[in-house]
Formats: sequence, structure tokens, C-alpha cells
Amino acid sequence: MRIAITGASGLVGTALRRSLEVDGHSVVRLVRHTSASPPGLVEAHWDPARGEVETGPLRGVDAVVHLAGAPIGPARWTPEYKQLIQDSRVLGTRTLCAALADMDKPPSRLLSASAIGYYGATGDTAVDEDAPHGEGFLAEVTTAWEAAATPAEESGISVAYLRSGVVLSVEGGLLGKILPLFRMGLGGRLGDGHQYMSWMSIADEVAAIRFLLERPEITGPVNLCAPEPVTNAEFTAALGRALHRPAVLPVPEFAMRWAMGEFADEAALIDQRVLPRRLLEAEYPFRHADLDTALADIL
Repeated sequence: MRIAITGASGLVGTALRRSLEVDGHSVVRLVRHTSASPPGLVEAHWDPARGEVETGPLRGVDAVVHLAGAPIGPARWTPEYKQLIQDSRVLGTRTLCAALADMDKPPSRLLSASAIGYYGATGDTAVDEDAPHGEGFLAEVTTAWEAAATPAEESGISVAYLRSGVVLSVEGGLLGKILPLFRMGLGGRLGDGHQYMSWMSIADEVAAIRFLLERPEITGPVNLCAPEPVTNAEFTAALGRALHRPAVLPVPEFAMRWAMGEFADEAALIDQRVLPRRLLEAEYPFRHADLDTALADIL
């Protein structure tokens, strides 16, 4: 297959690109710089802010995986940064999908990134793809983010929305950031630790994306998370066991709110118990269905 990827230098994009290329697929990276492409790489220029997409290199592409977006955090969400989070997703998706829809022969498949932030805080209630969107900034962003792909759907492209949970990898993301502290025995739960965390190993994140690339009949939202969400306290304990280190130094909620503001409540402390019903119904073979197995392989 010939696959175009936005966000190809990010955590998931890098792993996906490597996986595809190892298996002999060709990858076109959509990039913002305008310099000449390095030898051996095929690139297409795009500038979401200006509504520009170079579609020439996209001719003959079978599918597009759209992963680009400004990092959610950890960072204090100033009004300016919140605007960046939203614009990088909504404007980027709208620009890309409008360009794909205008092609004489658009790709037949689009996998567009989204997030389980769509559901807001779920508490102890387990939710799947049929649940309505929740409340809060991230719920609003993800709703607009997915709606921005409407031009691609209307042009006949098969579109699925990748509602990802917390992706576990030593190379970045939440696990990559906290791993040094846990290795020093300085890790601990966040707040009371009761909040649910819906996670997925980087291996399953990539494999599930590739699974969906080959199944264009699966459209709409798909939760990319393992079938066994855990509480933050359970995650902390499992990580401590995997590293053979104590994990007993909790981070108080007030300290997180003081340091991170809205990000603490919307992302770090939010309670989300999300299930991958559609992947399970499609019989996706999870590599890491439980956290202990995932951490044993990742670490």
C-alpha cells in the first residue's frame, strides 16, 4: 500500500511509519517545511494555517492517516495554548479533508485522529463508541475535530475516527515522561488514584491503525484503548512492580492544579473508563489486553 501520514514525526506517527516501511509499504509524509526532501523520503508540503496542501505527491495514495496536532500537555493551558490545541486539530483536519475531497481521484480511506476526551469524565461508568460527547474543553475540541472531516466523508472517502486513549511507550507520551521518576523510586499516584485511565500500548496503537487501514467498511468512531482500563492507583502499582521500585509518593490534587491549572482536571486527573467495543466486535487481536503484560513488553 501507499500511505500518507500527517504527524509522521510524532510518537505514534514515527512508530506507524517504521512498521509500514518494514513490511514493504511506501509512506508519504506531509510536512510543513519547504526544504528539499531527504534522500529516500517522499514528502508533501502542507500548511494548515494557510489552507495549503500539495496534492501532487498524494496521487496514487491508497489511504491517509491524519495524526497531526499540538501536544495536549503536560502544560498550563493558557488561552493562547488552548487556541493552538484547537486550531491545530480543527483547521488542520478541515484543510486536509477539503484538499482530499478536491482531488480527481482521492484516497479511498482516511483514518483521522481523535481522542477519548470526546466522552469527558465518565466516572466509574464504562462507555463505548455509542456514548454521547461529554463536557469540557477536550470534549468540545474532539467534537469539532471529527466534524471537520465532513468534506472527506461527503466526497465518498471511507472515514474512521481514531479515539485514542493514553498511548504507552518508553519513547514519549505519559509513560516516557514519568519513567525516570519511577526508576528512581520517586513515582506515585496522582491525587487519590481512583480515577480510571484508558490506555493502549504503542504496539497495539500501531497494529490497530493498520488493522483499520485494511477494513474500510469500519467507519465512524473507533476507541483505540485496551479492553481493561485501570485506575491511576492500579497503573502506579503495576509500573512500580514492573520496575521493581517503590511507588508510594502521591502527588496531591491541589499541587497538580496549582502547577498545571485546567490541564490537571481535564487531562491528568480526569476519570475516563472507555471500552474498545468496535475493535472487539471486529475481532482485533490485542497484543496487550492487560497492563502487566503491556508493561513487561514495553519495559
